[in-house]
Amino acid sequence: MTRKYIDCREFPSEMNCTVALSADSESELLDAAVQHAVAVHKHTDSPELRAQLKTLFHEGTPPAEAPRA
Repeated sequence: MTRKYIDCREFPSEMNCTVALSADSESELLDAAVQHAVAVHKHTDSPELRAQLKTLFHEGTPPAEAPRA
C-alpha cells in the first residue's frame, strides 16, 4: 500500500498555510483533509469539496521543502 498526501503549500492562501497531511489510506486522508479544510480554511463539508480534495492527493510522502507554485 502506498502512502498518500495532500500539501497546502501547493496552493496560495491568505494565511500561507504550511500544513501537509499524509495517511496510509485514501479514506483516512480524505477525512483529515476535510477536517482541516473546514476548521482552518472555512470551507463547507460537501460532496463537491470531498471530490475536489481527492483530485489533489499525491502518492508518497510530502517533501520537506515547500513545493514550487
